[in-house]
Order: sequence, then structure tokens, then C-alpha cells
Amino acid sequence: MVPAQRFPDHFIQHAMESIIQYLVEMTAHRDHELLNMSVASSLRAITEAEAVRVWECNSSHHGVLLRERVMIGADGTCTAPEGQAARWRAVTDFQDLYKGLEAGLQVITGKDPPCCLWLPVSVKGRVHTCFELHLCTPLPPASLDVIRGILLIYQNYQSLLNDSEHDTLTGLLNRKTFDDHFTKVLRADWSDPGYALQQPQACQRRASPEAPLHDWLAIIDIDHFKQVNDHYGHLYGDEVLILIANLLRTSFRPDDRLFRFGGEEFVVLLRQVSSEDAHRIFERFRSNVEAQQFPQVGRVTVSTGYAHIDLQEAPVAIMGRADQALYHAKTHGRNRVCHYDQLLQRGEVRHESANDTAEFF
Repeated sequence: MVPAQRFPDHFIQHAMESIIQYLVEMTAHRDHELLNMSVASSLRAITEAEAVRVWECNSSHHGVLLRERVMIGADGTCTAPEGQAARWRAVTDFQDLYKGLEAGLQVITGKDPPCCLWLPVSVKGRVHTCFELHLCTPLPPASLDVIRGILLIYQNYQSLLNDSEHDTLTGLLNRKTFDDHFTKVLRADWSDPGYALQQPQACQRRASPEAPLHDWLAIIDIDHFKQVNDHYGHLYGDEVLILIANLLRTSFRPDDRLFRFGGEEFVVLLRQVSSEDAHRIFERFRSNVEAQQFPQVGRVTVSTGYAHIDLQEAPVAIMGRADQALYHAKTHGRNRVCHYDQLLQRGEVRHESANDTAEFF
């Protein structure tokens, strides 16, 4: 029998101190992107990988989609993908990963040279993030055990962050996360004309090359929802909310952001479509809700007000315009979609300057 290899005590102490430091740094973040970069940096340092890629994952009715978020090189330099490299891709584009996920593996060895490791992480049964490691040589079992331990801690921490950001009933993002997501939309540069091509084929939307693209904010309200609760009870009211949340997921792309603001009100951040397409998309969702048969309740409708996101405007002003459009929809028959700019042009709403110092939340 070959005797087990024994490492010097000082080597073990140094390794433990390093791992503890990585865990401290990892759990210091409350932002998903910073957390992912911290984990990727730790994995690169522990494995001495030539490169580590972080893939954002989205599980939907289209299947599992992946989009590269950042790559960390051997020297620790971080680079973000651009253009076509940043597009959403189907998991079937990565056969090793796809087969490993089908088999339920936590560590998936790829066939690409020199040595590739896929490390998928799931939250609430859905693949949330995947780390891709490019190694010079295969890792020993002890290193793989350390990696599995780090990923379990990362998974638990992601679950805690996920729970704090999502509405318990519908699973949509909650109101307290809206400000952060809205700020990211205002900071991001979505003016790249190739952006529409970055969507998976199943999620692409037509857009005329001549039509300017905008980001949009919509407020959606369930019509007469109080009557649903009063007549059928809150259990059926909750069922209505859950089904509408599911219709929202199937009506919008992975890059669009869906929020439940509380009660019967929802908010959508719609990314980079023309004015014509924005109205068509919101109208299609309204029609889908109207056609849905809700258990016991039967027919339910929604009203929507929306406005384009002006990068020079304060969030409270944009929110206020969408709210004006929603109010117009509610007071003019309900079950309709109203665009603030069109109402303003027709003189059906008044432009009101917002107080930039006001806090909406």
C-alpha cells in the first residue's frame, strides 16, 4: 500500500488561510456581478487556471440559455465580451456542458484542449451561473473537493441574495430591487446596433433598421382585482397573480426585467425596441391575459401605461409618466395599453416636471 502523502503543517495552514480569505471576500458582496467576479478570481487562483469565464444562465420555456459576462485571464485581468460574443446562446452549443447537466453532474470535464472544467451552479432547481475553467492539467481529487465546497457556499449565498430580491409569491423581482436594476439600465449603453442580433433566435424581435430603439418602462395593473379577492377569496387571487407572472415570463425576453411592485401591480423594463414594437409587445401581453382562462375566476384583464426611458431624466419622472398613462388607461375603459408620449401629443395628459430630489421609493 502506498502511504498517504502528508503535507507540512505550514503548507496546510497557508492553504486554509487562503481559502478562508477567498470566502471572506466572496461573502462581502451584495451585488451578483461582483460576487461572480470574486468567485471566478478565487477559482483561478486556487486552480492556477489559464482563464475563467463566468456565464449567466437563464432557464425558460426556450430551454437553458447562456451569456458570457466576464473572463478573467491568467494575470487576473478582467475582460467583458462585446458584440456577438455577448449574445445569448443555447446550452446545446456546448455539448459537454449540455450532457453533464442532463446527467446532473456538478463538475463537468470538457474535451476541449488543454483541459476544460464546467462548474454549473443551480438556485431553486434552475441553473443560475456557470464557471468555465481552462486548465493546463487536470486537477487532483483534493482540489476538486475544495472547489465543490466553495461552490456549495456560493450556491447557498446566491440563494440568500435571490430570496431577498424576489417576490415570494410570484418569483418575479421585488420592488426593493427595482431601483438598482433601473440604475443599471440608465448606466448601460444599449445603443449598439448589433444588440438585437445578440438575442437567441427564439427570443428575437423584429425591428426596422430605420426605427430608433429605446428602453421602456411599463406599469401593469390587474383590473378590478379587489373584486376577485372579495368574490372568490385570496387563494384564487394569489392564483391569478401567479398565472399573470407566468404570462409575463413567456411574453418577454431574458434581458427584460419583470417586477411585482406589490398587490396587483407589476413593472416591466423592456430593452431596446422601437416605439411600434413596444406597443405591439405590450398589446400582445394584454391580449394573452384576456385570452387566459383563470381557475374559478374566469376572465381577467390588465391595463398598461408605459413611457420611454430618457437617459437624461430622473427615474421618478419616467415612473411618473408611465403612471399617468396607466391612470388614463384605468379611467378610459380599462383592458387597454396607453403610451404616454402619444397621450401627450393628443393633449390627453399634461406634462408635469418632476422634482429630481424626490425619493420615489
